[in-house]
Amino acid sequence: MRVIGLMSGTSYDAIEAAAADLRLDGDTLVLHPLGHLSLPYPDDLRDLIAATLPPAATTAQAVCALDTGIGRAFADAAGRALRELCDGSADLVVSHGQTVHHWVEDGAVRGTLQLGQPAWIAEATGLPVVSDLRSRDVAAGGQGAPLVGMTDTLLLRALPGTPAALNLGGIANVTVLVPGAEPLAFDTGPANALLDAAVRLFTGGAAAFDEDGRRAAAGRISPELLRVLLDDPYYRRPAPKSTGKEHFHLPYLQRALDAVPTSADDVLATLTRLTAVTVADPCRAYGVTGLVVSGGGTRNPVLMRMIAEELSGVPVQLSDDLGLPSDAKEALAFAVLGFLTVHGLPGTLPSGTGARRATLLGSITPGRSPLRLPEPAAQVPHLLRITPTAP
Repeated sequence: MRVIGLMSGTSYDAIEAAAADLRLDGDTLVLHPLGHLSLPYPDDLRDLIAATLPPAATTAQAVCALDTGIGRAFADAAGRALRELCDGSADLVVSHGQTVHHWVEDGAVRGTLQLGQPAWIAEATGLPVVSDLRSRDVAAGGQGAPLVGMTDTLLLRALPGTPAALNLGGIANVTVLVPGAEPLAFDTGPANALLDAAVRLFTGGAAAFDEDGRRAAAGRISPELLRVLLDDPYYRRPAPKSTGKEHFHLPYLQRALDAVPTSADDVLATLTRLTAVTVADPCRAYGVTGLVVSGGGTRNPVLMRMIAEELSGVPVQLSDDLGLPSDAKEALAFAVLGFLTVHGLPGTLPSGTGARRATLLGSITPGRSPLRLPEPAAQVPHLLRITPTAP
């Protein structure tokens, strides 16, 4: 099956589109990447997303406009992926959409909302679309996140020791495979969320991120500010757990800066160290022996250096080294989840999300032709094998 995966993370800077050929071979899922695209949101749509995200107030009209606008942007991305990555031929599109709210109370997820009406994608491509992948896990008592835990687990099972996979998006999440135990997956805290918010604050919106970590490199870490930030109860909650920009946003940062006034570059240095510390602490707690990293944060050499410093002695490598392109990993992970769904296989690990049971994920929007699903697969895959040539 040829599958297109679409993803936009909590940084909401671009839509990531990736395509892959996928097939089941016994207990192994075989994946052949076909390429990926990164397509920035139109400025007006990105501004509307920014104006709608918590803690901002919004209206039903704005939510409706976002659902349509994001759906059309995702449809354009799917159309380009179909033409440019798949030579015009694919079987399925899997759309994560754009998270606009992740409703957490006292550590329990009450609901999660991803916008991007899949009908626009189905109409533009003619292909069936799997979307709204998080809600079913939430309905089963889970966190609905991080859903990359399934793909991470399949990939890490081939590695020795206690391997872990880290994704550095707006929020950082980690998957850990402890020998003899069920896989764990959880959000560790902010990766780029607070950094990007700080850059926009200090530049008056002229810059969206700290390119190559240059300003963080020029600053000094403030022990007082770091101590205030690390005092957040989220870091002490046990896994499974998840979070988002509903918690780690600009007003949150401003409250910390009110308590500890700090210069701009020193704030960025401190926030970068915050991410490194909150990633490394759980890795040490679970005895991680090797870390595989992906996501936009890998392009920040200062952040990567600080993570390596915090995890001294633990090898750190990019997912590219295992054949999974770092920039496309999340989009490919959702392609995998949609593939599992149409084959009648669960896409969650209850030990990772905290759900009562593993569930089939998502809703299916038919394409132009009558919907025909494959025969249900006989077994859930145990391993992921990535091939440089078509399977």
